[in-house]
Amino acid sequence: MTKRDPYEVLGVSRGAGPEEIKTAYRRLARRYHPDVNPDDPGAEEKFKEIGQAYAILGDADRRAQYDRFGTTDEQAMPNADFFAGGFGDLFDMFFGGAANARRSPGRDGEDVRVDIELSLQELLTGVEREVEVERTTLCTACGGTGVEGGKQPETCPTCKGQGAVSAVRNTFLGQVRTSTTCPACQGEGKIIKDPCKECSGRGVVPEEAKVMVKVPAGVEHGMKIHMPGHGGDGVHGGRPGDLYVVLHVAPDKRFERRGQVLYTSLSITFSQAALGDEVEIEGLEAPIPIQINPGTQPGQQIIVRGQGLPPLHGGRRGDLVVQVSVHVPEKLSDAQAKALRDFAELSGESIPKGAAKGGFLGGLFKGR
Repeated sequence: MTKRDPYEVLGVSRGAGPEEIKTAYRRLARRYHPDVNPDDPGAEEKFKEIGQAYAILGDADRRAQYDRFGTTDEQAMPNADFFAGGFGDLFDMFFGGAANARRSPGRDGEDVRVDIELSLQELLTGVEREVEVERTTLCTACGGTGVEGGKQPETCPTCKGQGAVSAVRNTFLGQVRTSTTCPACQGEGKIIKDPCKECSGRGVVPEEAKVMVKVPAGVEHGMKIHMPGHGGDGVHGGRPGDLYVVLHVAPDKRFERRGQVLYTSLSITFSQAALGDEVEIEGLEAPIPIQINPGTQPGQQIIVRGQGLPPLHGGRRGDLVVQVSVHVPEKLSDAQAKALRDFAELSGESIPKGAAKGGFLGGLFKGR
């Protein structure tokens, strides 16, 4: 797993476009491929580091996550195998499946995804949630061997248990010795002639399990929590799969979220806007007192410090921004209309003529 900046690994700037990143990746991949450097023991690690860097920068979502947080799910995977990330096909094109043959013996367990929905309130402090996971577990009838009665499978005679067969191929780099997945055992190195009746020789059976997931405070919609080893069981020495928990933040009609900042609206009367007032609005935890200053204008924002959401890695909460609107009554009584005319006269304004002409203003100042 690379701990270096992926931009540094590929030798590109942070403003590099997708084509520049891909070109740099292919150039370095050809240069450091282990089959091209059989006498360099460090070539394979360098090759993997290059692949991991491209797995981040070659994906728009993962690149954006790295640029924002300085980390990605891939960097949280212990013993992550780059070739499981979907880039083995590039090396199939160059080296005839060499990448796919360099895998662990046996069959790795399947990765599993679950989705959970969170409220804004749960983002304040984080939450522990029990989720139901549909995954595979080792078959108890055969002990995971896949052979009836729990016997051990036979060693594949084609690859002698290696899971791969070698060949020499002519490429643009010259003659290269490559390895491809054994067609007889599909890379497992084992042959099952008498499959278990319970699991049909797969070594695993479906199960429903419950897993506790700890969601930290301040997460955002669409983020994933990676839980290594909580997916399906591996067989014949393969590693267990991983669990990916995809987070969804439920919409809240009271607030609009923009990062750590929450936005809400408040409608006040003309009198409140002119004279000032103190009102309460809904907050995430409890009602929040809001001071309306005399002369507050329509569209003005009132900022309440520290009443938004916390950052993902801890720290001060964001703010709550209150957008003020001034409610204009649709109809007025005669007394209300007279008071407004008097107000206009005292303010040195021209007296509104809508009351005499009808239409919108006439309807506004007309008594019920």
